[in-house]
Amino acid sequence: MSEIHKRIADSFNAQGLMATIGARLGLVAEGEVQIELPFSNGLSQQHGYLHAGVTASIVDSACGYAALTKAPLECEVVTAEFKINLLRPAVGERFLAIGRVQSSGKLLTVCTGEVRAFSGSGDGYKVVALIQATIANVRR
Repeated sequence: MSEIHKRIADSFNAQGLMATIGARLGLVAEGEVQIELPFSNGLSQQHGYLHAGVTASIVDSACGYAALTKAPLECEVVTAEFKINLLRPAVGERFLAIGRVQSSGKLLTVCTGEVRAFSGSGDGYKVVALIQATIANVRR
């Protein structure tokens, strides 16, 4: 496991929310992190779709961890703001949140991301959400 992967995995594993919802860390690369989530009825809203709060949580975390791959070693990260577009109902058997760094600086990192919904039919995926996030570096 690379140093960068260990840094992200250690932080991810300390997050109560990701454990509570059943999210798993996927790909970790410099400037990109993916988070996987199987669908569960316990995460749905009243129409049976994945709840928007869960959708936002996994893609916000993916962006935050993508930013952490670029942050100085003495820093952690927190979300300063994000804007999310929910494109269609989040229907699927599993979901993949992808966060990517677009620009990183000393204090702020701007990321974009998406959430993909996969069904069991093998027809590929549908993008259900897009995000733009600003992530702040904070000293430990």
